[in-house]
Amino acid sequence: MSENVILVTGATGVLGREVLDRVRRTGLPVRAMTRRATLPEDPGVTWVTADLQTGAGLDAAFDGVATIIHCASDTRKPKHDIPGWRHLLDAAKPAGVGHIVNISIVGVDRIPYSYYKIKVAGEQLLAESGIPWSNLRATQFPDLLNAVFGVLSKAPFVLVPSRTVCQPVDQGEVADRLVELAQGAPAGRVADMGGPHIHQAADLARSWLKAVGRRRWVLPVRVPGKAGAGFRAAGLVTRENAVGVRTWEEYLAAKATR
Repeated sequence: MSENVILVTGATGVLGREVLDRVRRTGLPVRAMTRRATLPEDPGVTWVTADLQTGAGLDAAFDGVATIIHCASDTRKPKHDIPGWRHLLDAAKPAGVGHIVNISIVGVDRIPYSYYKIKVAGEQLLAESGIPWSNLRATQFPDLLNAVFGVLSKAPFVLVPSRTVCQPVDQGEVADRLVELAQGAPAGRVADMGGPHIHQAADLARSWLKAVGRRRWVLPVRVPGKAGAGFRAAGLVTRENAVGVRTWEEYLAAKATR
């Protein structure tokens, strides 16, 4: 088995695809993990079938792996992420994995939203695992905002949280940072990463609608409870770490087609 193998979980997702492409460019041996039984033909990448939720196939998938970049997350059933973490860590230890690089979200420890609580729990499991690690929290990916607005705009109006600011950061730039971390020494929690500009959520929705040519009312609504308070307190942004370069407007010009 080659040395310095980097394995990417969630390799078919929005971020995972970008990470996989960038690891391939490094020339390092790269392995991509998927639950699919039929594996893609992908020059320069070794695809393996394994399931984080059940643990099936992980021992073979992690054999010979030096570093894992963990991008997998079940946003539809986030409760699956915790068993996934436990299976990942239980398999990574005997395999001798020396570094796990995790992607998380800015604000997970400030906003008591259910999915965010699960992300925090995953971070804690990693930190307590005894396996060297790096953890990067990033702001909102444009592709995910694009998908959310695509769903919301099927109604006559688009609901957005009121008085809430967001900071879109290009997922390709986040992938660059994750691969940089994977090639370095484990660094623990690193500086957050946000996009170059901060926008009101309502303004993001209006600009998206204009870019895709849809006429809809944008309706800001007050999100109740502590989660809503966290949104209104700018918990989703990292003003001091606005290191991203590609803007939301540039993304819309190139990518928003739905």
